[in-house]
Amino acid sequence: MTSSTPARRSRRERPAKPALTLDGIVATAVALMEAEGLQRVTMRRLAQELDTGPASLYVYVANTAELHAAILEELLGAVDLSAVTGEGDWRDRLAAVLGSYTAVLFAHPSLGLAALTARPSGPNYLALVEGLLALLHEGAVPDAQAAWGVDVLLQVATATAAEQSTRDRDPGAGDDHNALTARLLGADPATHPRIAAIGGDLVSGTPEERLDWVFRAVINGACATARTERPVTATRGPAAP
Repeated sequence: MTSSTPARRSRRERPAKPALTLDGIVATAVALMEAEGLQRVTMRRLAQELDTGPASLYVYVANTAELHAAILEELLGAVDLSAVTGEGDWRDRLAAVLGSYTAVLFAHPSLGLAALTARPSGPNYLALVEGLLALLHEGAVPDAQAAWGVDVLLQVATATAAEQSTRDRDPGAGDDHNALTARLLGADPATHPRIAAIGGDLVSGTPEERLDWVFRAVINGACATARTERPVTATRGPAAP
């Protein structure tokens, strides 16, 4: 009589799993983030996706924070740096690079908030910082001011993306914004004369227009605001995007 129990396959007959590599781990993490959100990209969940144990991943990535930084580093490769060597006013080109960086974070909403604390340090991040510094140098911004200017510019871009990410996940954000707009436009001149005078301007412009203005305000500030000269010490690098 023939048994109906399926024959167990020998381990030797099973297809061999691809060897783990850092590139493969990061690629899988990016795909997992796009499918399930960054909050689901943990060492345990990633190990499950790769059909391995979490301990195997720690050989390549120290912890979840480092994993998220590696995801950000990978995605920074999509930032358009062509404006660095392009033509036109250096301020316009600098704003274009920053706009591209912000767009990358906008395209991956769950990454925006994490980018405030992630600390990438790979070639894509270095290329971004080098490009921003090159444009500031082209504009004759003193090196000391450019160094801190890059920090602020990346902070502004990252914070903007993080704020948008938070709003995208809040179903009541639109109603809150409309309520605030109504309050500003309806302010009583007797008690809030300045709000009443420019209330329309407080809520004017598209998000893109306002962000571009902020970039230019910071750029112009970096040009005009001298630093107090002190000995250079190693503290921290430019803000993580």
